[in-house]
Amino acid sequence: METFETLVRAEFAPKTTYLNTASNGLLPARTVAALHEAAVLRAEGRPLTSLYEDVEACRAAYARLAGVPADRVALGASVAAHTGVIAASLPAGAEVLTAEDDFTSVLNPFHVRGDLKVRAVPLERIAESVRPGTALVAVSAAQSADGRIADLSALREAARAHGARTYVDHSQSAGWLPIDADAHDFSASVSFKWLLGPHGAAFLVVPEDFGGLTPVLAGWVAAEEPWNSCYGPVAELAHSARRFDLSHALFTFAGLRRSLDLIDELGVAAVRAHDLSLADRFRAGLATLGHEPVPAPGSAIVSVPGLGHRQPELGRAGIQVSDRAGNLRAAFHLYNTAAEVDRLLDVLSG
Repeated sequence: METFETLVRAEFAPKTTYLNTASNGLLPARTVAALHEAAVLRAEGRPLTSLYEDVEACRAAYARLAGVPADRVALGASVAAHTGVIAASLPAGAEVLTAEDDFTSVLNPFHVRGDLKVRAVPLERIAESVRPGTALVAVSAAQSADGRIADLSALREAARAHGARTYVDHSQSAGWLPIDADAHDFSASVSFKWLLGPHGAAFLVVPEDFGGLTPVLAGWVAAEEPWNSCYGPVAELAHSARRFDLSHALFTFAGLRRSLDLIDELGVAAVRAHDLSLADRFRAGLATLGHEPVPAPGSAIVSVPGLGHRQPELGRAGIQVSDRAGNLRAAFHLYNTAAEVDRLLDVLSG
């Protein structure tokens, strides 16, 4: 009988102490095999039908994670592109409320419009900062820089009270933190972090009525009948969120399907329990060394002020972490172990 431990060990064999999932997740063995098979399929000139099936399987798998029907999930290449579609839908002069120093992909498309009022406040104050006239609140569920988790419930209630829409980026939490996409107007996530997929895919969840979005990036795949819409303007856009799809990176989705299968087999609850136990072990160890991380209870990301300069030294020791604005950022996921946490602490104590 397979357990969490045996299933994970069968899929991962890192050559380093890899504690950097907030940058990139490791690829499971099944994903690597699927990527190879997809490349061979194309190299041999065989039909790519199965790769298009992988695309739709990924849509359905993410929909299950997000708790919404598959027809509300659009597939693209980046969160920035999805944010751009949302930004394009806003009227000139609309106010967008954001968190200070949130990840650029969640913010920049609103800024480059040039005619929107973009307001940034500390993450802890974002719910209380929603006001009459706020059109949209855009925030990451978990902050990339330090792992702090937004109070999405409070944000949702504040937005509803003032008639504002909400947009949540789950890139640093999808895979270990449960998603309730139905609680927000729009949400997105990349595939290559905690979802363990290759680069080149991102998900967007929209309301049933599309929330006023216009598919400004639509190509042939956004048509109701894609294969009959390859030439000339699209006569009929898809009746589902697929109208916001971008041309699919077939190899990426071939691999991602297997990564999402693994997350589904393990269960987000089990992954979360595992990840948080390691993050809490690291926080406790830091306290014994006299270091205080950025407060981020319940997060799988731990950021330690003043230790970012140790990143090159840790890299030479075979421990992969990140330096973010002078902070040492460690991110824990299902392939990590308590022994790896203790090794990191041991090197930091030296």
